[in-house]
Amino acid sequence: MTRRAAVIGCGDISQLHFKSLDEANAELVAICDVDPDRLAAVVPDRQVERVSDHRQLLDRDDIDVVHICTPHNQHVPVALDFLAAGKHVLTEKPIAASLEEADELVQASKETDRKVGVCFQNRYNKPFAAAKEILDSGRLGAVLSAGASVLWHRTPEYYRARPWRGSREGSGGGVLINQAIHTIDMVQWLVGDVAEVTGSAGTYGLADVIEVEDTATVAMRHENGVRSVLVATNLNPVNAPVTIDIKTEKALVHLAGDLTITHDNGEVETVADEKVATGARAYWGTSHGLLVKAFHEHLDQPGPFWIDPVEGYKALWILKQVLGY
Repeated sequence: MTRRAAVIGCGDISQLHFKSLDEANAELVAICDVDPDRLAAVVPDRQVERVSDHRQLLDRDDIDVVHICTPHNQHVPVALDFLAAGKHVLTEKPIAASLEEADELVQASKETDRKVGVCFQNRYNKPFAAAKEILDSGRLGAVLSAGASVLWHRTPEYYRARPWRGSREGSGGGVLINQAIHTIDMVQWLVGDVAEVTGSAGTYGLADVIEVEDTATVAMRHENGVRSVLVATNLNPVNAPVTIDIKTEKALVHLAGDLTITHDNGEVETVADEKVATGARAYWGTSHGLLVKAFHEHLDQPGPFWIDPVEGYKALWILKQVLGY
């Protein structure tokens, strides 16, 4: 069955959703953005309705599912409107800019028969999925500890181009919510739910441009007793590969694009990442298409989508314990 979709918000990330909709054999019928130039510039070769207010699309009977690609503080209000109108909703990360709004979306998702998904697409990356399966199998023994790094580079121009990215109100945070949230999600997904969080965050190089953190450390105690740590910054000279190291009783699991498992007996096994994304946005990877396809295929199936607001809430809760707002 061909699904008919609308995309709300036509910024950078929307390009992946347009491409992913094609891969999912869905029909794009409408797009929305408050910026008329941006609205006119995206998918110029397609005959779609272009509106400046998402509420103009609520009564459209030919829209089955809505993809939300707006600034963070608009995710929940837009999602709630479309859920009330009977549409399925797939929202970009994070599920909200605040925990209070996130609570609203979690509750609404439990009270509707519509599907709600959150774009933590890295769970579909081949090395991460393999690591999850191997760790859960128990063949490496129990997890003992874990660490992760997100050492990236963002310029003042990056924030000036989209001022909401550097504001507490618009984004709900800085490097933790914009860049490191995927890695936070990966750590808690691979190691286990988190019970306690401590950490620190500061603005050390971009304070004249943003009011959110550009550097942070996060220490987590998981419900299974394991300790993990994450370091994130936007002040690195380059976008270095994201790394996750997980020490188990029998091996070291290393994720940095590829998955490398070094067993204590010297044996090494690897799972290669898909090497198809190139260019300045290569760090986005290729798994958006897999997640979008899986979400659309789930629309006719019982139960919630497996990466729903309950799942999406976990990484937001972790980073908010550090930020304190």
